[in-house]
Amino acid sequence: MAPSPVLPSGRDRGPGPRPPGTKGMIRLPGGTFRMGNEDETANPGDGEGPVREVAVGPFLIDAHAVTTARFAAFVKATGYVTEAERFGWSYVFAGALPPQIARTSPAPAGTPWWRAVEGACWRAPEGPGSTVDGRRRHPVVHVSWNDAAAYAGWAGRRLPTEAEWEYAARGGLDQARYPWGDDLTPRGHWRCNIWQGEFPRYDTAEDGRAGTAPVDAYRPNAFGLYNTVGNVWEWAQNWWSEGQSRVMRGGSYLCHDSYCNRYRVAARTSNTPESSSGNIGFRCAAG
Repeated sequence: MAPSPVLPSGRDRGPGPRPPGTKGMIRLPGGTFRMGNEDETANPGDGEGPVREVAVGPFLIDAHAVTTARFAAFVKATGYVTEAERFGWSYVFAGALPPQIARTSPAPAGTPWWRAVEGACWRAPEGPGSTVDGRRRHPVVHVSWNDAAAYAGWAGRRLPTEAEWEYAARGGLDQARYPWGDDLTPRGHWRCNIWQGEFPRYDTAEDGRAGTAPVDAYRPNAFGLYNTVGNVWEWAQNWWSEGQSRVMRGGSYLCHDSYCNRYRVAARTSNTPESSSGNIGFRCAAG
């Protein structure tokens, strides 16, 4: 495992953007809720079940994922260099790439829709020549767990525990499949940013978005949280496998029922703490 990058001290950097404090956070009272899932949508081996009662204390959580603009302020204030920048590459969905880059960038075994793209990072999400212009309100991507934890430390926050994340994502609903209920498209309206069409060949973008969406796109849940399913995976504080991988929650714009139906509040997956890709972001908690 690669060591976490070290932030330069404020004395080295001089004055810069200030941490956001608790601005943009929602205070939740906590309580006991039924966590997990055991129905036919559960993914075997993901550890969604059994359904169990879990208690969480009062806490604060971001209303939405950390934006590119907010992460840029952190980088400006601290001089932080993400792990994707240090490694020199990150994973990008092949369909988002120019044909030449898609052809010449290696694909990992078993998931040929990904490409390891040299130069891909949070400020160049599709690699050389790409920018975040026009995406300042989109979630920052290509951030590892270590990067997310570094941002959280600067902001005076932390990553949410998995239980806090699910409690908040459920918005007070008991065992509902999605943050708004059990129907994916209530009254024919899309409520999240996921893949429509045939994965991974084409996305019809019926939900109004191809790729990431602004962090406050779609309606929030009853607690006021946006995009807790779809758009980007979000890192949680917990280990999935001690010392090896960390939990991610919520699914992403690449999730499709034919391959990854993890755009549900009980769904979970994992990745190594130094890993990054174009569909992984995060939100913070405090308290």
